[in-house]
Amino acid sequence: MQYHPTSLWMSSLTDNQSTTSRDPLEQDIDVDVAIIGAGYSGLWTAYYLKQAAPELSIAILEAHQVGFGASGRNGGWLMGAIDGEDSLLDALSLEEKLRARKIIHGIVDEANRVFQKESIDCDFSHGGYLSMAARYPEQLSRAQASLKEYRADGYDEDDIRWLDAEEARSRLKLRNTYGALFSPHTARIHPGKLVSELARVVEKLGVTIYENSPIIEFPPNLLRTEKAHIKADRTLICTEGFSFHQPQQRRYILPIQSLIIATDPLTDAQWEEIGLQHNETFDDACRLIIYGQRTADNRLVFGSRGTYQFGGQPKARFEDTATEFDAVEALMRDCLPQLGSTPAPHRWGGTLGMPRAGAAHAIFDRQSGIGTIGNYGGEGVGASNLMARTLVDLLLGKESELTQMPWAHYGTLQQHARRWEVEPLRWLGYRAILNTFVYEESVLSNDSSSIWKRRAINGLASAAKKIL
Repeated sequence: MQYHPTSLWMSSLTDNQSTTSRDPLEQDIDVDVAIIGAGYSGLWTAYYLKQAAPELSIAILEAHQVGFGASGRNGGWLMGAIDGEDSLLDALSLEEKLRARKIIHGIVDEANRVFQKESIDCDFSHGGYLSMAARYPEQLSRAQASLKEYRADGYDEDDIRWLDAEEARSRLKLRNTYGALFSPHTARIHPGKLVSELARVVEKLGVTIYENSPIIEFPPNLLRTEKAHIKADRTLICTEGFSFHQPQQRRYILPIQSLIIATDPLTDAQWEEIGLQHNETFDDACRLIIYGQRTADNRLVFGSRGTYQFGGQPKARFEDTATEFDAVEALMRDCLPQLGSTPAPHRWGGTLGMPRAGAAHAIFDRQSGIGTIGNYGGEGVGASNLMARTLVDLLLGKESELTQMPWAHYGTLQQHARRWEVEPLRWLGYRAILNTFVYEESVLSNDSSSIWKRRAINGLASAAKKIL
């Protein structure tokens, strides 16, 4: 198997797209804005800040290389959604809620507008999202219950609709397909191309990116790497799952790993058997959180929630995770038995950040000049775009529709986020919940399991999901 230190996405970039040739910071600098992290969050923030205030001097400090974190390792879903959206908008009036949803759903079109304007080629394809009820009957009732919740919360047919078994199979043939939910608010992208192209665009606008320049000291208004100091009027922390390395952020984000595999390119005949003719992204109603897409070069990319390291440290190398990768591959082949013995040689992982409570946020403290965005869960490809736009308006003191949204805050992270529990409680809790989901999958996938056993484990896993 091919284990990639970064991912298939990053290793498949051409020499012209490579993101590993930038110099580290080796002398002191004085800038208007310092951004920590050269992933989607930092790059989108730099882009929109330069659009709004081109006179500002901006430097991005990256501990490794552009796209080293989740931005270069994810599953390639650009979603018009943010983590915790329902709870975040719950207190709003109907009119306010509809306005907020329009902004959230507009993430895909806004990102594509920038792609068109800046000639960013990232294999963008706006095929929508399929959430399949397949493999075992409990997924059908689970998906239909989700649809009722969407309807009760005001989502109409334009946002999400039900596909019966025949229509669902015409789009994607998972094992035992019973039906599916379909939403148009998702597009497929190539993560490596997107992050490298964003870096190219912001550098063209005058932003300087320093790679291999980890921040080792974080006093107010003065940052330090091993070789230089950075004086900045405003500092923006855009490290998400890698926030473990920032003491101010460490307890507010839970770094967990998602594992991804990819097949060799499939033939047209194989894709005719599988579906995804419109490049839809997909999952099924499985609590292990699977996700997949058809790439522009006709691979199947398939991922699932994977591991958590004791102490909450992010993880960048996955050579020691063979058993977990084998489980992801078994789940992929269970979903799509048409794959047969098609090789799936590419394996990689990435660290994403899970909030303790709440949802994605953009926070700026006018007193200290420190801002941050994050809490994306698994939806950071799109959420980072929206939170970056919001953070820019907050930093510039601009009264806008975005700064009126419930994810926009003035103040500190400590005022607007909830901390995770200390170890070993985090590790024990995460392992218990994950093992419950794995056991549920094994029980419900077994047709011979007794009714009482299926109901018991389904109820236990439902309770575990509420905790997570």
